[in-house]
Amino acid sequence: MLCTWLSTIAGGIVVLCVSLKIFFPYFWEDLIYFMRRKRLKAMVKKWASNGILSIIDLFMQRVGKIPHKPFLIYEGKVHTYQDVDRRSNRVAQVFLRYGNLKKGDTVALLMGNGPDFIHVWFGLAKLGCVVAFLNFNIQSRSLLHCVNTCAAKALVIGEDCLGSIEKEFIFHLLENNVAIWLMSTSSPFQHVHTIPDKLDKVPDHPVPSHLKIVTNTRNTAMHIFTSGSTGFPKAAIITHLRALSACLAFTQCGAVSRDIMYLTLPLYHISASLLGIGGCIELGATCVLKKKFSASQFWSDCRKYNVTLFLYIGELCRYLCNQPSKEEDRVHKVRIALGNGIRPAVWKEFLMRFGPIKIFEFYGSTEGNLGFLNYTNKIGAVGRAGIFSKVNVIKSTNQPINQPTRQKQMKGRNYKVHESKPGLLVVQVTQDAPFSGYAGNNEASEKKLLRNLFVKGDVYFNTGDLLVMDEDGFLYFTDRVGDTFRWKGENVATIEVAEIIGMMDFVQEVNVYGVSIKNYEGRIGMAAIVLKPDQSFNGERLYKHVVDFLPSYAQPRFVRIMEVMQITATFKHQKMHLVNEGFNPEIISEPLYFMHEPAHSYIPLTREIYKKVVSGEIRL
Repeated sequence: MLCTWLSTIAGGIVVLCVSLKIFFPYFWEDLIYFMRRKRLKAMVKKWASNGILSIIDLFMQRVGKIPHKPFLIYEGKVHTYQDVDRRSNRVAQVFLRYGNLKKGDTVALLMGNGPDFIHVWFGLAKLGCVVAFLNFNIQSRSLLHCVNTCAAKALVIGEDCLGSIEKEFIFHLLENNVAIWLMSTSSPFQHVHTIPDKLDKVPDHPVPSHLKIVTNTRNTAMHIFTSGSTGFPKAAIITHLRALSACLAFTQCGAVSRDIMYLTLPLYHISASLLGIGGCIELGATCVLKKKFSASQFWSDCRKYNVTLFLYIGELCRYLCNQPSKEEDRVHKVRIALGNGIRPAVWKEFLMRFGPIKIFEFYGSTEGNLGFLNYTNKIGAVGRAGIFSKVNVIKSTNQPINQPTRQKQMKGRNYKVHESKPGLLVVQVTQDAPFSGYAGNNEASEKKLLRNLFVKGDVYFNTGDLLVMDEDGFLYFTDRVGDTFRWKGENVATIEVAEIIGMMDFVQEVNVYGVSIKNYEGRIGMAAIVLKPDQSFNGERLYKHVVDFLPSYAQPRFVRIMEVMQITATFKHQKMHLVNEGFNPEIISEPLYFMHEPAHSYIPLTREIYKKVVSGEIRL
């Protein structure tokens, strides 16, 4: 009898396992990830119950446990957890003695990568200040907008950024009572404070503890600015809870305290500051910090410092693949790469060349209230809507969805897209997934929200991103709503077109965008291409390739050959200036080509052809 029962149970288990494999092939991966997420959420709650309500609290705990462990390695010099703690104490003491800051004041940082960025960040946080990280690549007008938007009481400028600052910018801030501090021993301006010369005049012991105490994790910890690709940058409000949660990203990937992280991304970016530095603190690990990314030094540094983890963004992995092959390409200890923006073709090439590194592609935005992680490492996917999670992807016309038109577009709730169809990702705003908005810009904050979307009273965050979900629940980034363009009544996904063109053996890099033409609705496709070294453009082969692989409305009609592709500081392609310049040979000195159907080739775009196109003599 017992044997019969055991046989029945064993048979049932076998049937269950087989059924799961057939009908739910990713069940165990989904379950493990779900349980890990639950455990990490519980960890954040446990932190709160133990008085760890901020990154500084977490850092101080690590200082107490591992004071002499290397925290940062910068230009060969080791900075232990205790070193960074004491140095940031001195920074806090300088502001306390010589400054006029109060708890809750916002201080903006305009600094390049280096230990001092972290010393100033932590020092200000110990005073209870909100820090705002500024992109040092933007111009004074945008910088002024950023300082005003976050209502900064002071601005700290790194010595390496001082040379790019216009004096009018400094004078304007001083006239508006914004204190300016320089990470330099001397100042070319009057009424501007310096920091380094004062550090030895103050003690390295902690400032009064009541200043840094955080009482609510939903209070603002920092402002991190959006890229500003569609206008002025916006100051996303990052709460202490959001910051602590972001610190757990590498833990979700299986990273541990003995790992060594390689960080080349700019610290003003959320990936570098929170996932990178914050993640390193959470792990109790070591971070090799670089001034900036260098493709030629990347792997030699990884070997030198025994790196096991790194963060990537945008085209960073492509630049590594574009480097000349070396015998030692697979000689390293890197096992985990975390980031977003790697294209499938680059992903495959990267693994083939550099070995079986686990690439964890994630989806998220600076201001967003949700993130995905591709925990199965499936090539091309940015995440997964597994058995234990729900994702809403709605139809999009690729036009801004404003309040009066929402009810018309979405009446009847038949606006959810089917599998394998691109749709706009929307995320419900809840207590567990709040949208904190933008500092000093209530109008922009409200524009990101969709109200009464599925049921009356609900609120959803509009990501502005088009995603596709396949039949297995994997999510793939298609395009930004603003980057996707319409031609001949059809939506054209720039990333998809770029992937197709990138298959050509003479193409090193490609950036696809839409340009306007008089008397035509929508925008027509254009591709900016960087050729591989010692390769030439082949118009006939490219013509045949795009005709074979792309529908007519998605085929780029114009091609621009560039020496170097302009990118952002986070390795994303810049499109705006290319869109504005269009395909006018009077403006563009670089080679331009036109898709000429009678010739079955891309032919040089002459001034004569250009005039015929814009006059309508040549129909498109």
